[in-house]
Amino acid sequence: MGRKQTVPELGRYGLLALFVMGTISCCMVYLCFSALFRPPNSNTEFVVSKVSHGLKSEDADGDCCRGIEHLELWGDAVKWGSEFKVNSSKACCLACKGMCSSDSGPCLCDSWVFCGDKQACGDKFGECWLKKQKDTLEPDRLDSGDHVMWTSGIVFGRGEGIIGLETEYGTLHLKLLPGCAPHSISYILDLLISHHSVGCHFYRAESRGKSWDSEGNHIEQAPYGPPFALIQGTLGASGAVFEDIPTEACPTIRRGSVAWVESGPEFFISLANHNEWNKAYTVFGFVLPEDMEIVERIAQLPTKPEVWGNINVAVLENPVPLHVRRIKRSAGNQKLYTN
Repeated sequence: MGRKQTVPELGRYGLLALFVMGTISCCMVYLCFSALFRPPNSNTEFVVSKVSHGLKSEDADGDCCRGIEHLELWGDAVKWGSEFKVNSSKACCLACKGMCSSDSGPCLCDSWVFCGDKQACGDKFGECWLKKQKDTLEPDRLDSGDHVMWTSGIVFGRGEGIIGLETEYGTLHLKLLPGCAPHSISYILDLLISHHSVGCHFYRAESRGKSWDSEGNHIEQAPYGPPFALIQGTLGASGAVFEDIPTEACPTIRRGSVAWVESGPEFFISLANHNEWNKAYTVFGFVLPEDMEIVERIAQLPTKPEVWGNINVAVLENPVPLHVRRIKRSAGNQKLYTN
């Protein structure tokens, strides 16, 4: 014979029921969000990007200024740290950015090195070395590892820090964002230097459909997909060991944004402004506007339907290989070309 529950027992079990229901609801949202970019046979765990309020505010202000800890970049000094001390790595980065002209000319400073560990740095604490690299796409790395007390970063001026994703449909010119995603850019530059991008390709393509206009703006009352207005691929080269990239700057995804899926090496290029994605993806670059027509063309290629965790997606019938290329400017003009 069961006994009648007392009021306290009802309250306790009621709270438990509410907790279980809330947990299930969160899990359902998590699974749907994961399925948007992840095929069902993947063995990579989806990690929801978490960004602090302060970090979001910093990125929203366009003041993205980060570096990599335990890294010391070499290079010719344009301002000696022994004579120039600041309070933070961000201040050191901003000092370097301040030596970039407002036009398309090169920066007088394109790299910075800061000592911010008071105990490890000793009398070097606060030193900010502003430097000039011989090649910003192949920065001179003196040392790295836990024993290194320095934090370093790169600055690309206007017209600098542009690489190419070469495909059979044309070359996509990407402007890299080292101040927002330094770990991501370090990987991309390593890929560029290695000249090994076999295995990199696009495998998913979805147009803007009837949900976004040609400028990427969402059309009122239209669904947010499918299709989801993106092309997706991988920058994981065959045979190369890939280490997960930590979450970095996660601004709102805009038309042309290039971002990692989770912690890489899968990535996507957006054809639309996705405010509904709530700043969940690390953005490490953007496609130059004049090349978005190539992205649009790839998005229109023949696809076959697949279902990833109850989400309908479009997978390319024939994946599109891509090669990471160095981009240079020809002498005397602003024309870009691959090398």
